[in-house]
Amino acid sequence: MSPNEHKMNIEEIQRVKQRYNIVGNSEGLNHALDIALQVAPTDLSVLIVGESGVGKEIIPRVIHDNSPRRREKYFAINCGSIPEGTIDSELFGHEKGSYTGAVGEADGYFGVANKGTIFLDEVGELPMATQARLLRVLETGEYIRVGGQEIRKTDVRIVAATNVNMRKAIAEGRFREDLYYRLNTIPIQMPPLRDRGNDILLLFRLFAMLMGQKYHLPKITLTDDAKQLMLHYKWPGNVRQLKNITEQMSVLSEKREIDAETLKHFIPDDPDSTELATISKPGQHSYESEREILYKILYELRGNVADLRRDLTNMRKQIDTYRELQDSTYSNGYLGNSSQLPSIEQRRPIQNYDQASPQEADAEEIKTEEEPESLNLNDLGRQMVEKALERNDGNRKRAAQELGISDRTLYRRIKQYGLDQK
Repeated sequence: MSPNEHKMNIEEIQRVKQRYNIVGNSEGLNHALDIALQVAPTDLSVLIVGESGVGKEIIPRVIHDNSPRRREKYFAINCGSIPEGTIDSELFGHEKGSYTGAVGEADGYFGVANKGTIFLDEVGELPMATQARLLRVLETGEYIRVGGQEIRKTDVRIVAATNVNMRKAIAEGRFREDLYYRLNTIPIQMPPLRDRGNDILLLFRLFAMLMGQKYHLPKITLTDDAKQLMLHYKWPGNVRQLKNITEQMSVLSEKREIDAETLKHFIPDDPDSTELATISKPGQHSYESEREILYKILYELRGNVADLRRDLTNMRKQIDTYRELQDSTYSNGYLGNSSQLPSIEQRRPIQNYDQASPQEADAEEIKTEEEPESLNLNDLGRQMVEKALERNDGNRKRAAQELGISDRTLYRRIKQYGLDQK
């Protein structure tokens, strides 16, 4: 390749970045975009490989928009989100009455997208039977609707993506080897964020700027030590994780200049974990967040128990009333005296919970009997309400939203716990 050709290629890559708002100048990213532009004019199948969150979904769009099919339809399909029982129908269509609920016929994506492009995201999650159908389409352009017999033709460009180790999936019998090689005509490797160097800082600045503009917040920045921490972190969740952490810091951090110590409260300690760290103040016990979560679970459980007790109490009253009538009839007719019958208040509550019919819980909480001391749910509930009010500077509406209850329920509980006296 001559220097002039290389320059033209770089210029084209920059044009694509501007068009699709792609941020970064790393060699791996440029290489992936370069291959996408080279393969776009052809009809060759492309397999995009990369970890979750690296931005694989942009490559199929670039390929389609720079291909002769750019004026035709483009469909992006997440194969992992479609139930196994309906995915064949979604992709290839079905005939009327082919399965329960098939009140009419449907073309499916391969019928509708004729002459266009289909992007199969998470292709490694396809069932084996669907893989056989897909292989036939790729090799012959032919498919049959679910429940049909007529062979149909389609001309569709396939671009697939996966974060699954395909060779391992093949070895375990979860993916067809022949389909893998058919999809992998042109492989494109999307680099993980940890290998993109200064792109991490560029992406951080972009996300911080967008958050500032959207919510009218002062834009956060990084100190030099925080930048080094950013560059050396492994980012298991890749660009998606960086975006989430930047948004968290923009909203929750009191400092607008983030140093390394502050950043550590937002980045998980376990580099292999994709879960975001629970934010805590310096010096706070590490189990504080876990206790908060437990409080909330028990607090919500208390409401569920209250609803269940209410339903059982109502049903008990109905049954007791019915029994009272029966007993009265029996005693008047045969014993002549009903004074020895136990009153409704003396009778034990029924223990057969299986007989209770589910009812929707009222937004307004009813007054119930005291919880057993062993659970101490009243204390937990009081702590949850106190903490919610403290975090929201006494704003009851916001506290109720945080607790997941109505304003009226919160007011009732404030009064119940004596918090209105403070």
